Amino acid sequence: MKILLVDDEAELAEPLSRVLTREGYDVDLAFNGQAGLQLATTQSYDLLILDWMLPHHSGLDICRQVRSQGNATPVLFLTAKDTLDDRVSGLDAGADDYIVKPFELRELLARVRALLRRLPTLESAERSPRLQYEDLALDEANQLAYRQGETIELSEKETQLLGYFLRHPDQVLTRSQIHQAVWADLEEPASNVLAAQMRLLRRKIEPKGMLPLIHTVYGKGYRLGR
Repeated sequence: MKILLVDDEAELAEPLSRVLTREGYDVDLAFNGQAGLQLATTQSYDLLILDWMLPHHSGLDICRQVRSQGNATPVLFLTAKDTLDDRVSGLDAGADDYIVKPFELRELLARVRALLRRLPTLESAERSPRLQYEDLALDEANQLAYRQGETIELSEKETQLLGYFLRHPDQVLTRSQIHQAVWADLEEPASNVLAAQMRLLRRKIEPKGMLPLIHTVYGKGYRLGR
């Protein structure tokens, strides 16, 4: 597996690169956004690990450019920016995961392994039935939702979240249950990650004028239902 690591903090990036190499990954290292963008858009990688704040081009710029080319390579942000709005911005730009500095190396490696895990085979994806609740439907294989005739493109994590809700309609799903189902092979995701993902998902499937289907159950979690 080949990883691109872009971080302008050499004292962090170089040791992390060595650790990833010892774990068996082939690692390219860039120390600024210009070099990172050049590599990310011209080379083939299995994972991009991007710092947010970089000289020349931010990690957010790199992620957006990669996604604009139709490149679905998983993206993991490493950053000190830890507000909910920051997480939403990163995820909305196309990031797959987000870890806040300082971080535990064990957690980072778990997230890397999760993002690099093999996707389901095409045959099994084609057999996956479409999930539906009232006027909301989900095509998991193609990461598409449908509501009132509108087609809604979803990220992988949004697809996993919505699929979990559609399999458990009218039930209160606790944050712990959702973490275990959607981040099953990771340690507990950093605070606000679930809230950020839920905000993005609800923004897509519940635009203005449509009745909300996912409700916050304060102190517990969320529920799909009227």
